[in-house]
Amino acid sequence: MNFCRNTIGVLAGLAVAALIITLGIKIDSTWVTYKQFAPFDHWETLLRSVQNKDSFFVALLFFGGLGVTFGGVVTAVIVKYAKVAYAILIGFIMLFIAMLDIIIYPYHPVFYKISIFLIFFPFSWIGGKITEVIYKRREKKAKLLLKNKKPQA
Repeated sequence: MNFCRNTIGVLAGLAVAALIITLGIKIDSTWVTYKQFAPFDHWETLLRSVQNKDSFFVALLFFGGLGVTFGGVVTAVIVKYAKVAYAILIGFIMLFIAMLDIIIYPYHPVFYKISIFLIFFPFSWIGGKITEVIYKRREKKAKLLLKNKKPQA
């Protein structure tokens, strides 16, 4: 049962990250060279059209970090154990996808190639830590309420 829950958590986290990146790319209408909702089917055409626009790659980094953070939070909420580890897994998967993107398509600037290593892993860790902190606070409140409800002898 935990395997299914963990798998669903990872897939949900990846879906949230992809959705945030998709919405981030749509923020500037001059970047949109496709008719579908998601740009991933026409990724090479999109990259070729924004090849010399550094603002696109800055936005891609920003929304990639934001997506991985929220994807890590979603994953950490769904999985039962090792919440931070599964959130970090989202960062590793997204980093792997970004590295494949750089290897396959030669349209990325150098600052983007370097910055993805500084974005995906730490931001997914932050997402896992956010969830961990929320759960620990919730646990403390529950213990405090339970302690206050016990009759004093």
